[in-house]
Amino acid sequence: MSQTLPFDAPITRQVSLTRLVGELARAIAEVGKVSVEGEVHRPTTSGANRTYFVLRDRGAQLSVAVPSSRQRYCRVKEGERVAVTGTIEMIVDRGALQLTAQEVVPVGHGAIAAMVAEARERLRRDGLLDRARRPLPMLPRCIGVLCGTDAAVRKDIESVVAARFPGYPVRFLEVTVSGPGAVESLITGIDLLHHDRTIDVVDVIVLARGGGDPTQLLPFSDEGLCRVIAASSVPIVSAIGHDGDRPLSDEVADRRAGTPSIAAAMVVPDQAILVAQIDAAFGRCSFVLDQRMERGQRGLAGIAWQTALDRRLERCAERVERIDWTNALLRLSARSSARLSAIDWHRGIDERLRRAGLRLDGLEQRVEALSPVRVLERGYAVVRTAAGEVVRADAQVAHGAVIDVQVASGRFSAVVGSTATGTPSATPPHDGQE
Repeated sequence: MSQTLPFDAPITRQVSLTRLVGELARAIAEVGKVSVEGEVHRPTTSGANRTYFVLRDRGAQLSVAVPSSRQRYCRVKEGERVAVTGTIEMIVDRGALQLTAQEVVPVGHGAIAAMVAEARERLRRDGLLDRARRPLPMLPRCIGVLCGTDAAVRKDIESVVAARFPGYPVRFLEVTVSGPGAVESLITGIDLLHHDRTIDVVDVIVLARGGGDPTQLLPFSDEGLCRVIAASSVPIVSAIGHDGDRPLSDEVADRRAGTPSIAAAMVVPDQAILVAQIDAAFGRCSFVLDQRMERGQRGLAGIAWQTALDRRLERCAERVERIDWTNALLRLSARSSARLSAIDWHRGIDERLRRAGLRLDGLEQRVEALSPVRVLERGYAVVRTAAGEVVRADAQVAHGAVIDVQVASGRFSAVVGSTATGTPSATPPHDGQE
């Protein structure tokens, strides 16, 4: 009698090690991008400028690798608590998990303050904190605003624009302003506002963000972003958080504003003030012009034209009388003689004669080439009738007619013995010479 187990036994798959590791790698890849906190332990740097360390907490640890291309976004200090953003990968040949980092940022007020202090000192050594600030334009062609998706910040700026100068050109560019990828997003946004030719030329840029804790505002203290702000070709206004928040971007920007609304008031001109200034300028110009016209009219009215003309004529007559005409003519004659003697007359005539001789030689060669005598010298003859007509066809002469034959070195007479249509004649030709 057969017995059955009270439960189904699990099915065991027979797979190769390579396939098993591949399946694990694919499963791990589905985890996607993660951000995890922990403490940095045993950081090392390889010859290829890759950094490795162990991220650990009280219950677990994980190996972390920082590629060389991401070093500028990763701060790795022994014992410091950090947030690592990256992707989980499986190293197939070692059968180990690894977190490939894209960003490593400190966590905690102390670590953040230390990082900001180190970056500030490097910026100070390079002279970026004490550099001359660029002035804000009075009438920028377009204002660029880098902000997050927070509707409140954009609404605050738009309300200031509506109050000061309705319809003024403002280009809003929404970027990531906190968390992983914020630094790259901000740098890319600044570059786009600088070089995007599909929009109006941006003459000033505002970095705007609402308030937050030090971790949320940390991207605006990134050293790379601060260097981009300092190298900008247009002035940049930093309006990050509330009045008490002071990220490093405030220290390198051309202007610092306590709030985004204050920053908008800095860069957006006041339409009413501009109109008043223009009206005042027109008024001053009109007043000055009226004064000058009045002074001119008074001056013209006070001129005695006949007296002024007589005085001018008297001065001209005195100057004419003082002229030493003899010396003036002698000086003019001397200058003319000097200029004439400086001219090489013969060189011009000789050159013209030479060119004329070359032309004459060329014409002589052409005439010589076209001369009938040259044709006769090649064995040809000119045959004429007794009347002097040139014979071109046998129909012009008859049997027994006397013809004149001209050759290259003379001429003689002959009697036609036959023609193409005639009958040969026995009459011998008559020899003759001229």
